[in-house]
Order: sequence, then structure tokens, then C-alpha cells
Amino acid sequence: MAYSASNASGVTITVHDLKSKPYIDLTLSVMNHFGWYVNCINHEQFVFKAADNKQSLNPITYQVEGDWSGASFLLVAGAIAGGIVVEGLDPFSTQADKAVLQALIDAGCQISIQPTRIEIAPLPLKAFHFNATDCPDLFPPLVALASVCNGVTKIKGVSRLAHKESDRGLTLQTEFAKMGVQIELVGDEMLIHGGSLIQSATVFSQHDHRIAMACGVAALVANGPIEITEAEAINKSYTNFFTHLQELGAKVDIQ
Repeated sequence: MAYSASNASGVTITVHDLKSKPYIDLTLSVMNHFGWYVNCINHEQFVFKAADNKQSLNPITYQVEGDWSGASFLLVAGAIAGGIVVEGLDPFSTQADKAVLQALIDAGCQISIQPTRIEIAPLPLKAFHFNATDCPDLFPPLVALASVCNGVTKIKGVSRLAHKESDRGLTLQTEFAKMGVQIELVGDEMLIHGGSLIQSATVFSQHDHRIAMACGVAALVANGPIEITEAEAINKSYTNFFTHLQELGAKVDIQ
């Protein structure tokens, strides 16, 4: 973005083994709205063009997209615990975490994808295979989903989890084990043994917002209370998460 803002022209940046390509696509899409154009060649070369100063100086109206990362937890909640409607999501978005839709479809939930809303409801769920290398933030909600799917779910991309707010591979394995869910870490794959009843337990967010939300979603189908310590970690990305679960009918005691 700095190159575009400086009116650099003809500058080429070459990147090898680029990760999280959808996030790059999202950035380029936003830049394009503001008249800053970059030619992306196979996600390896990025050729910058001079910005149209006239266009960039004129005011425009831009609507920020709904957040697929936060919504993924609500969509999984709907798939395992009761039918809900989530509005404000763009099914044509370049956001990486939109890929949660494919996982939900593969798991066999009832889902209707419309231009401005997603309707989702539970059905008997089955294990699925998913590559989360380019969307590692989906690991926590997908682990909650896989926990209630019959069979062993395989999610690829564990190597992307070590340097998040916690080492999410190990954190998910540890905290979901407390709820009776066996998770294996085999190379770059996570294997979640699902289909057993989620057990009442006290879990620790490890100060990681997505771990707190994943445990909160799993708690919706537990055989008793799930206590999440340091649950205020959700404030990093989704302050109203537990309040929204309450509004959807879940029994949540927020202390």
C-alpha cells in the first residue's frame, strides 16, 4: 500500500512461498476500490502502478465487509446446536475464512447461502477433511465442529498455529481433552476424534480469544456446564460473543 500511496510506478515485488494468499487478495481488492492498482502475477510478483490522483482525492463510499472470522463461530454454533440466521456476510468475499462454508457443507449440516444471509441448522454430522493452511484462524471453530462429527476429521495446516496468541495446536489439544475430545497432532495434520458427548469441565482460554470462543461453542452441546477461565480474551476480536450466544438462547453466565 505504501508503494501505491507514493505513486510508485513500475515497481515489482517478488515473494516466494507466500502464505495466507486470500488475505493478500482482500488487501488488493480494498486498494482497488480506492484507485490503487497492483497487478498480481500468480501470487509471486506484484507490479505497482501509479495511483489515479484525481480518483484518490475524491470522496467515495466504502462499506466494510462483515467479518467471516468472527462469524465462523456463530455458523458452527448453528450447525451443532440449533438453527440460526447470520446476516451481513458476503458469500463472494475474498476473506480467507469464508472457507468455513465448505467445511460446514462437507460436514453435512443444513445450510442455505444467500447474498446477504446464511441460514444454518443441525443435521447428523460426519467427519470431514479440510486444508486450513491459508486460513489458520479457522482451526478453533472447526475443532468445535469436528468434535460433534461422527468419525475422525483431518485438518491440514498445523504448522501455521505455533505463533498465534497461543500455540493453538497444543492449546486446542489440551483444552478439548478436558471436555473428552481426543485430538492428535501428526506432522502438519490435526486429527479430531468426534462424535462423543462433550463433557462438563473447566477449561482455560490460554489468553487466546479464538480458544475461548471455540470452547464456548463446544459448550453449547456439553452434558453439563463448561467454565471458561480468562474468557475476557474474546475482547481482542469479538467483545459481544457471549452476549450474542445469550441472545440466541444459550444459557451463559457472564461473570
